[in-house]
Amino acid sequence: MRVIFMGTPEIGVPTLREIVAHGHDVVAVYSQPPRPAGRGHKEQKGAVNRAADELGLPVFTPRNFKDPDDVTAFAEHDADVAIVVAYGLLLPKTILDAPKYGCLNLHGSRLPRWRGAAPIQRAIMAGDRETAVMVMQMDEGLDTGPVALSEPITITPEMNAGELHDRMAILGADLMVRALSALERESLTFTPQPDEGANYAKKIDKAETRIPFAQPATAVHNHIRGLSPFPGAWCEMEIGGDVQRVKILQSEVASGEGIPGRILDDELTIACAEGAIRVLRLQRAGKGPMSADEFLRGSGSLKGQVLTNG
Repeated sequence: MRVIFMGTPEIGVPTLREIVAHGHDVVAVYSQPPRPAGRGHKEQKGAVNRAADELGLPVFTPRNFKDPDDVTAFAEHDADVAIVVAYGLLLPKTILDAPKYGCLNLHGSRLPRWRGAAPIQRAIMAGDRETAVMVMQMDEGLDTGPVALSEPITITPEMNAGELHDRMAILGADLMVRALSALERESLTFTPQPDEGANYAKKIDKAETRIPFAQPATAVHNHIRGLSPFPGAWCEMEIGGDVQRVKILQSEVASGEGIPGRILDDELTIACAEGAIRVLRLQRAGKGPMSADEFLRGSGSLKGQVLTNG
């Protein structure tokens, strides 16, 4: 089939590679424009853009589709279908209707449970035990289109957002090539999704990344793993007389009680509103990730310190 692929971050790369590997003709790749990143703030291409370059595919990076020339260029690809994986833009009707079979989106939740920008993080932060990766037909709503295929995924109690992301990327690639094969046979069917039970998975805001120790331990643990490894849930600790920001990358629910935020022992057990969490892995500003044992060897005892709540 003649395919337009639309995606930007790493999660879209396995799907792009699988589509190419299965012999489909990817006539164009659309990705967000390069953005300043890193310490030098140099413009860097997104992961999908880089993968498309490696595969020798033509890449287009319009900032939006408000320019009629961009809409015309999109239509002139004469694609059978557009495949969208975390592209990063809401697509206007002129784009949705341009390919023969419209646009298929790979979405990272069991719709309609989490619609929006951050379904992976929101599912874990909410304590969901199961999610899914789905192929849906895009319409003008926000993740409201009918669903064609779904692959369930169990969220284990210790799974973090990065691990769920990687799992979805692999399962989603296989699911999308199956959808393309069915579409090619004209046997792909769609089921409308209900509106009941829909939640908006809003983009993660920097203001909510501070760890809320004033919540029960399970909620704090879910908050930490839902934001790990990126952007990272953080708190401030006094280390060697200096207050430093520390990201907590891995934790477990532990026994203990005290003022929320108080470090209860020399194993980095921290009291929450109910129960406690034990820090297993963390990262100081400007340093790499390390185990709690490695951290404590360099910081000394922090027992008794009360960390400010988010």
